[in-house]
Amino acid sequence: MKKHPWQTSYKVTNWSDYNRALINRGDLTLWVSDDIIEVWIQAKQTGGKGHPYTYSDAAIECTLILKNVFRLALRQTQGIMSSLMSLIGIELPVPHYTTLCRRTAGITVILPRARKKEGIHLVVDATGLKVYGEGEWKVRKHGKNKRRTWRKVHLGFDEGTGEVMACVLTDSRGHEKNMLPNLLDEVTETIDQVSGDGGYDYKTCYDVIAERKAKAVIPPRKSAILHNNGFMDTRDDNLRRIQEIGREAWKRESGYHRRSLSETGIYRLKRIFGESLSSQNLDSQNIEVRLRCKAMNLMTGLGMPKTCPVT
Repeated sequence: MKKHPWQTSYKVTNWSDYNRALINRGDLTLWVSDDIIEVWIQAKQTGGKGHPYTYSDAAIECTLILKNVFRLALRQTQGIMSSLMSLIGIELPVPHYTTLCRRTAGITVILPRARKKEGIHLVVDATGLKVYGEGEWKVRKHGKNKRRTWRKVHLGFDEGTGEVMACVLTDSRGHEKNMLPNLLDEVTETIDQVSGDGGYDYKTCYDVIAERKAKAVIPPRKSAILHNNGFMDTRDDNLRRIQEIGREAWKRESGYHRRSLSETGIYRLKRIFGESLSSQNLDSQNIEVRLRCKAMNLMTGLGMPKTCPVT
């Protein structure tokens, strides 16, 4: 295949460190740490009606992360956690699989990430995760003859580190333009630039990005026209520049091609955890996806490949 003049080949320069990081991703002590063990049992009582919780939210979250990392069912998760406690010689109870199922929707998952002093370049995109239904190969080969249900995951990645900065789960009808404000609200750091594909080419998206005093890099539709009325100045500026130098040159000049890192992040998420959800209701599915994002950020923090152009 013929390469375009601006395409460059890259090579990994830290194979030794990256290989060690990949091995450490399977270390059980990464997912079940001493800090979690210390707060395993619920310390505070709610004072409400009914029996108080035995396990803290941290214990439930830790167990569910283990479930997602190793792609286990709830019963298998209870089994591996019981054996793990036995092997390390800790006499602590293990959540029953029904407890894990019931409490999934009630925990709060905070995405860990490296704090940066400088502003970030946020790249956003959305993808689908299947709840149940026929597989993709069967549909392509023989067509669809049964109902399929899937959810839409809206994600924001830090272009510099590859970490998931924000995550929102909706049903299959959740549009990117409606979810972008939620993604930006979750990012507390300063945002210098937001890059998204044509699905974000709406006034509401430009407005919410402008509120964060960030640069919007979104390719206008090919049928777009100049408004010249002040409410979409950034879009008009992008469109004028495209008319001057061409769409491909504008994408290179604006750094739009870095948006492809969101697709890389989505590929990593699906490759590590699969393309299906095991939870059956939307609230639990939202927590399941956030747990996957948290686990992927922890993996990213262990080490990522560093590349340089091949000369």
